[in-house]
Amino acid sequence: MDARIRDARVRLAPPGALTPEPGETVLDAEGRWLIPGLWDRHVHVDQWAQARTRLDLTAADSAEQALQTVRAHLSRRERDGDLDPGEALFGFGYRSSVWPRQPTVAELDAVTGPRPVVLISGDMHNGWLNTTALRLLGAPDTDGALSENRWFPLYSQLERHMPDTARLIPQTLRDAASRGVVGLVDLEFAANHRVWPERLAAGLNLLRVRTGVYQEHLEEVVEAGLRTGDRLCSPEQDPEGLLRMGPLKIISDGSLGTRTAHCCSPYLGSPDPTRPSGVQNESPQRLRRLLGAAHEAGLQVALHAIGDAAVRHALDAYAATGARGSIEHAQLMRREDLPRMAALGITASVQPAHLLDDRDVTDVLWADRAERSFMLASMLAAGIPLAFGSDAPVSPLDPWLEMAAAVHRSGDARPAWHPEEAIGAQAALRASTGGRLVPADGDVADLAIVEDNPLAPAADTAETGARLRGMRVWATFLAGRPTHGPTAC
Repeated sequence: MDARIRDARVRLAPPGALTPEPGETVLDAEGRWLIPGLWDRHVHVDQWAQARTRLDLTAADSAEQALQTVRAHLSRRERDGDLDPGEALFGFGYRSSVWPRQPTVAELDAVTGPRPVVLISGDMHNGWLNTTALRLLGAPDTDGALSENRWFPLYSQLERHMPDTARLIPQTLRDAASRGVVGLVDLEFAANHRVWPERLAAGLNLLRVRTGVYQEHLEEVVEAGLRTGDRLCSPEQDPEGLLRMGPLKIISDGSLGTRTAHCCSPYLGSPDPTRPSGVQNESPQRLRRLLGAAHEAGLQVALHAIGDAAVRHALDAYAATGARGSIEHAQLMRREDLPRMAALGITASVQPAHLLDDRDVTDVLWADRAERSFMLASMLAAGIPLAFGSDAPVSPLDPWLEMAAAVHRSGDARPAWHPEEAIGAQAALRASTGGRLVPADGDVADLAIVEDNPLAPAADTAETGARLRGMRVWATFLAGRPTHGPTAC
């Protein structure tokens, strides 16, 4: 087909039907594929920008291996003279839930000495700090890594000890555009509704952003009269309408890796008899109050619920209040809750790439219910809308990786994990574009041009997954403006 972009919209025509007009830039895509621009519905932008500067601990399969990685990194940087005295070291990506034993502060102290060191788990729900870092942040001494309620308050204090996030954001957005991304929902733990207008004013205009907020900013947002979908800037400041108010984010339970996702039955081999089935962060009564307040204020809700009990309580709250929005993750569900979720019109905002790591943890901690984990095909069959995201930095901000994981539930040479819950490439692409497979004539020109047909027939899901995972994006356009590719600035 031929396409013309004018006034931020795309006009489509049969091949050869359009004649270039004076002054137009002509771009020959040479038979590449035009698709709608991609969205990531769950990102922590600042944390993703920071994570890419941190020591990578994803390959560590034990505390000993993580310590060896830290020791080697410190030795190299100190030898090269590029680590200032007292400079904090940050690492990211370890998954201690499948380690033979849990890490200790003492062994980290032995490797790091007096330098502050903060190691963050791959699901961001756990932090392993040495004594210097604990004292720097005003935390009491502890023997081991910190989880959730003890960890999250410390994480919010780390900003002043990290590299300047502002200088990292531009490249982070450019990299997203290079994967065909035109928009994201930012669920960073910050006053995002204030942060992003400042970024736009500084020239960061590569993506559409819907800004989520947390309970601590709810009153401020309500007093400002901001409703989900509202512009955050005037048309003069933001003529393309890039920034809009997003949802209220509520975290109702924990994570699988920390055994804090709230489940209907106990974890297998749970080491904590005080919470054998996980943690319920919000009581059902408080959850209903929060959803009711959001609904009354015109805010949709992004409700974090990973365990099947958390999902059940989330659906109860949605049903009781009439609130609109999503369940974030919905990693484990009861089958009887699938039709409930569909009837309520609640979106499953899911992160298929998480299963690439969590399959091993699931087969240990949820071995008796693993077939109900990441039930993408069952969700689709029930009529539940799917929206894909990364939860970056938990997985990379790359919609093609999410699509590949949804289609072929394996990221290595192992067979697909519970392949009965895999979905087709068309459904995966729809979940990454807001429901469309191809642009329609007259659409806003949020577009990507890719090197291969993402929907091409394949011999099996492994072939489809490999093609999606390796997809190369030739160009990306936001409201008709090139943000990646041969004509991008």
